[in-house]
Amino acid sequence: MNRANQTTTVGETASAATLTRALLACGILIAPVFMGVAIVQILTRPGFDIRHLAISSLSLGDLGLIQIANFEITGLLALACAFGLRRTLGGSLGGTWAPVLIGVLGVGTIVSGIFHPDPAFGFPPGAPPDMPATMSRHATIHTIASMASFASMTTACFVLGRAFPSAGRGKWAIYCVASGVLVPVLLVLGLSSKDWVGVFLAVMVAIGFGCISAASARLEADVSKA
Repeated sequence: MNRANQTTTVGETASAATLTRALLACGILIAPVFMGVAIVQILTRPGFDIRHLAISSLSLGDLGLIQIANFEITGLLALACAFGLRRTLGGSLGGTWAPVLIGVLGVGTIVSGIFHPDPAFGFPPGAPPDMPATMSRHATIHTIASMASFASMTTACFVLGRAFPSAGRGKWAIYCVASGVLVPVLLVLGLSSKDWVGVFLAVMVAIGFGCISAASARLEADVSKA
């Protein structure tokens, strides 16, 4: 290989690494962006009670566009992360299914933002004091998309757990698997709780998204060192 070809190869490799790091950086942002925007709204939106309402209810009312944008941006970040995982884990354990699952999570999150839940428990102001007797079409699609997202998020945690032992990082594998166990447990606790449903679901999302963000950060650091 002559010097010109060597220079081109090095340049292409550096550009590929830069793109991979950028895509993984999108994954790093998933948890802080989604939870950060949600927490600010939980603390400031009049009438919102996290004990009874899921974060998705923040997409209702006059300021609902904030949470809708939060869903859409987070979904796009997840899609970008999926491509980054594909470039990083391709050919390894988890290299096929981790990107697919994170991609499904991204699509589900985007759909969850387009279709909103029904007003309930006095939110937004003027809404019925309890849950509506029937679920609207919008709320039904939102629920289906959300459940698909939760299922993908849970499975992705387990798949990422399979990817890390191959890189000699057993503690990271344990962390991912533990996150995968906690997500469905918290989902069941939330759905069966009358007074703390929103809290359980918020913690569930924080753990699931947090695992994906942390795994993306670890992989991004590996790419930077290569």
